[in-house]
Amino acid sequence: MKEATIKPIVSIKGMLADAVAEAGEQVAYKYRAGEEIREVTFRAFREDTLSLGEALCQLGVVGEHIAMSGENSYPWITVYLTVLQGNGVFVPIDRDLPEDDFLNVLRNSDATVLFYTKKHEELIRRRLAELSHIRYFIGIDCIEESERFLSFDRLLSSGYDLREAGLHRFEELARDPHKLAMLVYTSGTTGHAKGVMLSEHNLCSSVYYGLHCCTPGRVGLSVLPYHHTYEAVPGLLVAIHHHSTLCLNENLRTVSANLNLYKPDYMYVVPAYLEAFYKKIWATVEKQGKKTAFSALIKLSNGLRKIGIDRRRSLFKTVHASFGGNLVQFVCGGAPIRRELAVFFDAIGIEVFNGYGITECSPLVSVNMRDNNDPTTVGIPLPCCEIRLDGETEDGDGEICVRGDVVMMGYYKNEAATAEVLTEDGWFYTGDYGHMTEKGQLVITGRKKNLIVLSNGKNVFPEEIEAYLQRIPYVAEVVIFGLRDKNGQEEALGAEVYLQEEVLSKMGITNPEEALKKDGAHVCAPLPAYKHIAKYYIRKTEFEKTTSRKIKRSGLIFASK
Repeated sequence: MKEATIKPIVSIKGMLADAVAEAGEQVAYKYRAGEEIREVTFRAFREDTLSLGEALCQLGVVGEHIAMSGENSYPWITVYLTVLQGNGVFVPIDRDLPEDDFLNVLRNSDATVLFYTKKHEELIRRRLAELSHIRYFIGIDCIEESERFLSFDRLLSSGYDLREAGLHRFEELARDPHKLAMLVYTSGTTGHAKGVMLSEHNLCSSVYYGLHCCTPGRVGLSVLPYHHTYEAVPGLLVAIHHHSTLCLNENLRTVSANLNLYKPDYMYVVPAYLEAFYKKIWATVEKQGKKTAFSALIKLSNGLRKIGIDRRRSLFKTVHASFGGNLVQFVCGGAPIRRELAVFFDAIGIEVFNGYGITECSPLVSVNMRDNNDPTTVGIPLPCCEIRLDGETEDGDGEICVRGDVVMMGYYKNEAATAEVLTEDGWFYTGDYGHMTEKGQLVITGRKKNLIVLSNGKNVFPEEIEAYLQRIPYVAEVVIFGLRDKNGQEEALGAEVYLQEEVLSKMGITNPEEALKKDGAHVCAPLPAYKHIAKYYIRKTEFEKTTSRKIKRSGLIFASK
């Protein structure tokens, strides 16, 4: 979509109506329903949302806070777009929250309706006394109904009946674009999760200005959790405005099968997915005994491209076939990526566009562009965003501050927390450190809360060193932390590492500790001495992760030793 053809967005309701007017019979969603693959056009999808909205009007809850928790699904998207088209507030909840945190979000958000799946059926029934504020529980897979427990399918069907009877109350609703539309809770322990308040203007701005920087393809495989704004806004909403077809992935185990089933041309991913794809490709090549030949093929391809000949699709046909044959684009967010990953995928014919976002910015702040794609950066800021750096270090890194149309309204019912990060003149302090390149691209160095300050006064962002250590073939996961002396000061760096046993075996490594010391020193050689690893700790299991596949650093085994 060229800039001149990107249609301004006045409202979510208008955006979906435009999609129907311009591409009504085009398939908006494909998904599995048992053994069947169902297809839903933009026109049919809008009818579903309008009918569900009419049913919510009949219940008298359409303008209230409406929560949704469950697995990625077509009903999830239907509820999401229904609430956004009305005048209520959508509250997405991480389905994997511990139950006390789950209930805390329901209470704090003032939700009066909860759409849920079987995963939470037992919890809801068992702790129903604590949920008196919820007027209706609407089960996506519910069959039996009662006064407060309703079936999603029957509710949707009743909405169609109401519309056939001539009721169109939902279509006539209007929303103030600068009022609260979506309430997204950040991760936190019980009682400490913060509700990020996003307006319809925030969401529309993220979609509209995001498309000015990065354009997705026509068929996408949707794999990331819908309760995260990264998939909910740049993923789901952008696809509607761009008229892309989204194919819904069920879980991590079905990604490979669905790539071959739906044959997408783009995917929104986090770095963990790129790492997994990268390692799987090389593992397959090595298993076939073709590592040397494959490496030579990459060199040949790169050489041909320098003289204007692009043969990547044919030279790496087998690799492309494993992705369905049509994949040409990864849009990656959530964390910085290793440059090697972007270079590798570009070499075989799949571009990686790295971007930066944070929930409080709806969530997109910057993204790389096709004509200026530098994988060591997270790209150019959105046209609606101003960026400044606060408290720059001696290395030139400062806390990234953002001001513009995508910045949140504040934290729900938490003025103190809002005041800590949002100034009166609209600057949001992200908690991320970075710097700008000469070309105006943003580079993320690390999280302020992860910063390690050594006893010699040097500042170390662990993410930087982790990227170097991940170049070691048998390193699956790594977290850097500060080693403390007897006075409690961080005097050196330690690394907690989870290794790939299969790779160690293939490489003939029988002493992982010694190998780590040697290989770690080699890959970290370009770094100053204070950024080298003093001690390695090998863990037996993977790190605990969030639902967006980020490592939970609080779960370190050895950091306190």
